[in-house]
Amino acid sequence: MTIDRAVFVFAGLVVLVGVALAHYVSPWWILLSVFAGLNMIQSAFTGFCPAAMVFKRLGLKAGPAFR
Repeated sequence: MTIDRAVFVFAGLVVLVGVALAHYVSPWWILLSVFAGLNMIQSAFTGFCPAAMVFKRLGLKAGPAFR
């Protein structure tokens, strides 16, 4: 698995967990999904992604987006 795919999986999981928590626990959890979405947008423009840095330290190979 490359860093790119790991970041996509992680972002998707964060969004789904945020939606599930908003539905079952409190509507305020939707802010977790909002944060994930905003982070994906800013990383598309800046190339800075904290999750990518973590996955790189874990030894995953860089894909085309995070070289």
